[in-house]
Amino acid sequence: MKKIKEFKIVPYLPEQLKPLLKIAYNLWWVWNFEAIDLFRRLDVDLWREVGHNPISFLGTLSQKTLDEAAESESFMAHMNRVEAELDRHLTKTSWYDENKNGAIDARIAYFSAEFGLHECVPVYSGGLGILAGDHLKSASELGIPLYGMGLLYRLGYFRQYLNLDGWQQERYPETDFYNIPITPVKDSSGENVVISVEYPGRSVYARVWQIIIGKVTLFLLDTNIDKNTSEDKKITDELYGGDLEMRIKQEVMLGIGGVRAFRAMGLDVTVFHMNEGHAAFLALERIRLSMKEFGMTFDEAHSFVTASNIFTTHTPVPAGNDRFPVEMIETYFEDMYDEMNLDETRFMALGRENPFDLKEDFCMTVLAIRCAFSCNGVSRLHGDVSRKMWNRVWPYLPSHEVPIGHITNGVQTLSWTSDEMMRLFNRYLGPGWIDNPASRDIWKGI
Repeated sequence: MKKIKEFKIVPYLPEQLKPLLKIAYNLWWVWNFEAIDLFRRLDVDLWREVGHNPISFLGTLSQKTLDEAAESESFMAHMNRVEAELDRHLTKTSWYDENKNGAIDARIAYFSAEFGLHECVPVYSGGLGILAGDHLKSASELGIPLYGMGLLYRLGYFRQYLNLDGWQQERYPETDFYNIPITPVKDSSGENVVISVEYPGRSVYARVWQIIIGKVTLFLLDTNIDKNTSEDKKITDELYGGDLEMRIKQEVMLGIGGVRAFRAMGLDVTVFHMNEGHAAFLALERIRLSMKEFGMTFDEAHSFVTASNIFTTHTPVPAGNDRFPVEMIETYFEDMYDEMNLDETRFMALGRENPFDLKEDFCMTVLAIRCAFSCNGVSRLHGDVSRKMWNRVWPYLPSHEVPIGHITNGVQTLSWTSDEMMRLFNRYLGPGWIDNPASRDIWKGI
């Protein structure tokens, strides 16, 4: 049998233009108009055609355009200016550096089913993903040692269009991972980092990819690799697609696979943040590991793990909080609760509002609540709604005493400010609005 090799043919990038790749592969450019304008000035029409994707853009530009840019004193000065600004962002003393007050070096893992970073990386659907994306961007601005963990969807969320009869239709365009700003994670020997997770009767494997967002790294798991069966390759096909069986497959990979990916990369995480309940299975994997490696009992491991888990709940309607039937949890987790020396009833109680109701389904939100030392909604009103909604987890407490707080959603300012508005703010307010956007004194200048 002949061996098949893959080749990628792209225009030759002159050596003096290599900083363009450095800029393109760091999504810091998403909120820097000087960087965006650097790409746009090469070919504004092509930039629009490729969906503002710098990797596809650089691979599609004509050789003539690249050669002319390399000879342009003006373009080279612009590129060097942007590169210097990126280097400054990566090396400057951050808010975190100034305020950690001698605390131990933290490493925070932020798990989410979706991340809305930019249109050229379509692994998001709506508000949950946009919040998660802004969370990573803001962490980079503040210098917080944060790592994201999610799934790399080959088809992502559906795109809508109208057919000739005026009916709404959906399509799932495939994403070419080698033409977006993402790279596979390599181990010390230069091989792809691949993790495995036990599923009923088999192991499923996932390759780890990374996206750089300023100082922050987002890791994404991809099951579309040769080691897997054709069915298991589809686990990371669609965001929020498929049936309940596909949902549990994805959430097992996100939660358990995500924990294993961090260990495979040698990253010792100190705090795990679950952004919505999709990633709550991470708590079970951490409990299992603590029992196995430290000789803890289940109760000891549960307390130990809970002390370093955080949970943010978003969806204030029952339908938005995943629930799995008892039989499905048995199928996927029977070996795990045997390893934990738990019977089915006690294991299922982790995901039940009423642990004594043997017919109640297993709820991911309840699992996250029971395995986190801090739980919060995303606004003051949402905190009130969440306390009432999940009061049954604490049946002897009045709703106002339920330990679910709130942290109001924010945005990463520069991602949502147009170039025109930014120029106005810079002219009349100075740079302070960027470094300290919450200052009332600065905004009095308007």
